[in-house]
Amino acid sequence: MKKQNFYDERLPFPTKLVQAPIGVVEEYIIPYDKKEEVLKKLYPFIPVPSLEDEMTDIHEDKRFKVKEFCVTREGKSNVLVSPYYFISGGTVIDWWREDEED
Repeated sequence: MKKQNFYDERLPFPTKLVQAPIGVVEEYIIPYDKKEEVLKKLYPFIPVPSLEDEMTDIHEDKRFKVKEFCVTREGKSNVLVSPYYFISGGTVIDWWREDEED
């Protein structure tokens, strides 16, 4: 049985085209009741934050609640991004927990 790769396989949600710093990308329209499931599948670090946790997008130096995340489809990959991604390009690797040490 082949293991499902959620980074590469298209998610089962509609998309819309959105302008991003890298050009036009597809943004998934994810229902709120599916956000936690998607976060658990795409978040690359341990522990996975809760939807109510606050993070900072280091490109914008702005805080957001994790539940505000977006997922884009770029090439053949799904990319977990901050809500500020469409301004400055912050992906999940640019999220910072306030309780983390420098």
